[in-house]
Amino acid sequence: MKVPSQPTGSVAEADGPEDRLRRFVTIWSRAIFPVTATSLTRAEFEGHLLPLARTLCDALHARPFDTAPAQRAGAALVAAHCTDPDALGRSLGVVDSYLVLYCGTESDVPAEELRARCARLQHAMAAGYAQALRERTRAEQEAIARSALAARSAAEIALHATESRFRAVFDGAAIGIGIADLDGNVLEVNETLTRMFGGMEGQVRSRNVSEWVHPEDGPHVWKLYDELVRGERESYRVEKPYYRGDGTVLWTNLTVSLLRDAEGRPQYQLALMEDTTERRLLHLRLRYEATHDALTGLPNRTLFFERLEKALAPGENTRFGLCYLDLDGFKVINDSLGHSTGDRLLVEVADRLQSCVTGAGEMVARLGGDEFVALTTGCGGEQDVTELADRILGALATPLSIDGRELTVRGSLGVVEGPAGERTPAEVLRSADITMYRAKSAGGNRFELADPEADARAITRHGLTTALPTALERGEFFIEYQPLVHLGDGSVHGAEALVRWCHPQHGVLGPDQFIPLAEDTGLIVPLGRWVLQEAVRQARFWQARHADGGPLRINVNLSPTQLHHPRLVADTVDVLERSGLEPGALCLEVTESALIGADEDLLKPLRQLAEMGVDIALDDFGTGYSNLANLRRLPVSVLKLDRSFTRGMQQHPVDPVDLKIVEGIVSLAHSLELAVTVEGVETGAQARQLRELGCDTAQGWYYARPGAPDRIHSLLLADAV
Repeated sequence: MKVPSQPTGSVAEADGPEDRLRRFVTIWSRAIFPVTATSLTRAEFEGHLLPLARTLCDALHARPFDTAPAQRAGAALVAAHCTDPDALGRSLGVVDSYLVLYCGTESDVPAEELRARCARLQHAMAAGYAQALRERTRAEQEAIARSALAARSAAEIALHATESRFRAVFDGAAIGIGIADLDGNVLEVNETLTRMFGGMEGQVRSRNVSEWVHPEDGPHVWKLYDELVRGERESYRVEKPYYRGDGTVLWTNLTVSLLRDAEGRPQYQLALMEDTTERRLLHLRLRYEATHDALTGLPNRTLFFERLEKALAPGENTRFGLCYLDLDGFKVINDSLGHSTGDRLLVEVADRLQSCVTGAGEMVARLGGDEFVALTTGCGGEQDVTELADRILGALATPLSIDGRELTVRGSLGVVEGPAGERTPAEVLRSADITMYRAKSAGGNRFELADPEADARAITRHGLTTALPTALERGEFFIEYQPLVHLGDGSVHGAEALVRWCHPQHGVLGPDQFIPLAEDTGLIVPLGRWVLQEAVRQARFWQARHADGGPLRINVNLSPTQLHHPRLVADTVDVLERSGLEPGALCLEVTESALIGADEDLLKPLRQLAEMGVDIALDDFGTGYSNLANLRRLPVSVLKLDRSFTRGMQQHPVDPVDLKIVEGIVSLAHSLELAVTVEGVETGAQARQLRELGCDTAQGWYYARPGAPDRIHSLLLADAV
């Protein structure tokens, strides 16, 4: 439907809001005044449309957005006698073309959102129009029924005035009206119904109602019809499609009523048809926009979940397969080449993925960003879905050419396959997402199959990550201490503070289970400060209680994140001063890997602490493959040998190569005036060998497992292996 053209651009922008609104009303009136049965002048008609236009304008900008005003505006058109079949179509065309142009220029709502709102207002306006038209028709139906009965009754009981009124209503109605006998033969149709079926009255009047069967008829439609002609019901209402003579489909809201004679016997059936084809097409268009991705045209998250829910419904021997794809390195392309290039790449990827799902029961959808899913239903098992994953990776293998650039696309796929009816859509997608990240962690450009145990670990990890921030506030962390023993005389030289988490559901968790999570979330800084405070406080207590030679040193682990924190030195000084512990009684342990390639900026806080008297220990020495010559420039005073160096000493006889390596490290450390501490001592034989090699201190299960601070002197001196 063509609407009147109107100047756009600078003219619309130069006028004020009221001027633009009146221009919109002028366009609207030009479109529908010629098809409106009204006694108003053109100017008076525009005055009637002005408040309706203002209602639509206000609804376009309303927060929250509400389509009810548009529905009332559609009903108001019927009240203004705009009931010609073209009036609604022309009104929707004007709203679609000009509402945002003339009423959306000064809005803070994004243009894309304004267009979406405009589409929904059209839908509501059409619904309000149709509802008002139906109500008006129902109000006239009783009169039409009486007139129809009189028209087919004996001439002696029909009055000329009644026949004239019936004919006026029958012929001038804005909806299609037809009369048929109880056998279904069409006896009378009005002009509107004839136009609805293509304009040829003979094709309608000469037919039987039973010939108008359509494949999309609901199973109840003809059951209702049979009940009506048998006199078991007075009327029924359904949505029914018909085929026109040219093969196109006419969609209607159909109301069929039973007309009885003076004695109450069924005599005729009266059909009222409202043409809803345009409204249905609008609904289908809105439905498509709501269920498909605007960029790629693929089904979106909404439609995908609908299909996935159907695929997972319990059925006999039905299985499903799901591939969850995330592009590797897409953010780099977006950041370096721009979002326009990134969007074109996504469109190309979507086309390639679409070519991979050609089988029955297969679909591909875009969930958002660079995440896509491919779903296959009725698959034969794991092999079918892995073949689909291989096809997807193969389709992505060929470089894309965009703006003269050759872009290589890689992807990580999480694959889930199984029987329907056992898991919910959310559970399946969560498993696929977790599996996809496993594929990405393994290097990308590959797929991984879902593993329930890996899923459980990931879910537990997420739960721990979520609980971490409040765990410190609730006091769920505590510290155990493992003695550091002087190998020369077997006395307790100090203790290492080891943090534990007493989780409400999982029990006591070791640091390997939550320290990496604390690193990822940034909680390691407040947690590390708390550990330092508690450990230093405990060391000060030991000094006061054991003045005759108790543990004078406390070792506290320092994470890489803490090492980079700007308040490391200030916080450490503050903790020591508040507790009254001498700096020489504190040793901070830093892993060797954290100091590989460290520049002076990173070493500066450690040098400051060392100059204060705090010992710095290089933990896990030997695992980071650092250059031994770098030891000279590191501000460390203690080397802690990793347990991998001494594990061979548990065997008998001891491997002489292991002895030589440890002997060489100890000799090097002592030549650099560094003390040597050995971790993981579990047997007396190890302890003797390490003492003979010149190691200074040791810790391990041979002496004591980590425990409460009051057990610091309870050494076991028993083989732990």
